[in-house]
Amino acid sequence: MKVNIHRLLKEAAAAVPEAEWIGLRRVTNRLTVFSAIDGKFDQGFGGTDEGVMLEVLYKGTFGYAATADMSSEGIRWAATRAFAAAQSANPYAIYQFDQSVRPAAQVRYTTQRKTRSGLPAGETVELLCRACDAARISPQIIQTAASCEMGMSEIEMVSTNGADVRQTIHFGGISMNAVAREGDIIQQRSANGHSACTYQGGRELFNSADILKRAHKAGTEAVELLTAEPCPTGKRTLVLMPDQMMLQIHESVGHALEIDRILGDERNFAGGSFITLEDIGHFRYGSPLMNVAFDPTIAQELASYGADDIGNTAVKEYLIKDGILIGALGSLESQKRSGLHGVANQRACSWNRPPIDRMANLNLEAGTSSFDSIISSIENGVLMFSNRSWSIDDYRNKFQFGCEYGKLIENGKLTKTVRDPNYRGISRYFWNSLCAVGDASTFEVFGTPNCGKGEPNQVIRVGHASPVCAFSDVEVFGGGK
Repeated sequence: MKVNIHRLLKEAAAAVPEAEWIGLRRVTNRLTVFSAIDGKFDQGFGGTDEGVMLEVLYKGTFGYAATADMSSEGIRWAATRAFAAAQSANPYAIYQFDQSVRPAAQVRYTTQRKTRSGLPAGETVELLCRACDAARISPQIIQTAASCEMGMSEIEMVSTNGADVRQTIHFGGISMNAVAREGDIIQQRSANGHSACTYQGGRELFNSADILKRAHKAGTEAVELLTAEPCPTGKRTLVLMPDQMMLQIHESVGHALEIDRILGDERNFAGGSFITLEDIGHFRYGSPLMNVAFDPTIAQELASYGADDIGNTAVKEYLIKDGILIGALGSLESQKRSGLHGVANQRACSWNRPPIDRMANLNLEAGTSSFDSIISSIENGVLMFSNRSWSIDDYRNKFQFGCEYGKLIENGKLTKTVRDPNYRGISRYFWNSLCAVGDASTFEVFGTPNCGKGEPNQVIRVGHASPVCAFSDVEVFGGGK
């Protein structure tokens, strides 16, 4: 049934005439997931979820109520509940808001798709089984797995101050991995890490030739790791490929710059940040080679959009420029509370969650160094690919990350493959050790479809892009089997 959201807004306004402002956000999420193990179909599931989040502003306080009942009665009930919540919370409010944090935006956004037709279930499962078979390059491969997800989110937002936002986002991604064993040594290699190859787009995201090629490479490198030496221990120049830079940016920059965490809102669950409000504008986050931008404009990146979930129009904004922290990931609400400039990043995972400060596309800008020139400049280093494990403290400060695959760099050349490569550091000092940034030819885009935050928890889609990067004097080490 087609929902007339403007009619619903009128119903809500009639139910709570005392409200200063009312907003409705209707969300329809569709998701389909298939997986295969060892060349055989494993499972498939999916479904559609639809509902409305109703927001009310009363005496400077927001109240929320969500409902899947989009009848007149359902909307009036939700409006009454949201208004009651705002009344109840008002005496305890930590800040008094006004309508300026809910802009009257007129925005339309639709994912760019080269091929709009869907991928039939039978073809999808067949492709996943073929990917498993392509990765099984040796009897030493003890397991292969492939999975994919395809989905669509349709968002409509209207408000009593004239907002009208309509966005349709199509996304899809594939994960593949191969596990190899020789005696008591077990190694895994994937295609750029778990779910990293998730993007906005259409059927073109599932190019069979490319998928089978990457699956074969994963199997080949998993077997190669069985006879590789463990990663050496000591301080070396560390070179990270873009599929590991994704994790590095996400954990030690993205979460640390969310203003609600800096303000303490997330301390009970997701944690805080080593950054303070006073740092923003002059803190040296990294070397002069470090330039990080919030950029919702790259068409295929997973968290591109025209406006966030309160209707704030999204534009590219630098957060770190020449190594200096100049901005943070704060929505209009957090900007009001902190007095700092932020970005359009107040986002919700679905209709039954209120929007909060979230990462979206957070990218490290390309530099001027070619991959070959970076490698040739290093006397003693290690190159690492694809995240395998991560650990970082509640303040996004001290971290330890493990990768799937490594290569030694000796006297300006890539030499031996090493297994179980790990590195550790402290965010500020690590980013200040950034000594080379790859050029546009090394720049790659990846996605993170499962970033969690908030109470109640919200799992949301995030994008990251980066060139190859080198860091000097980083503690690296091996371990595990």
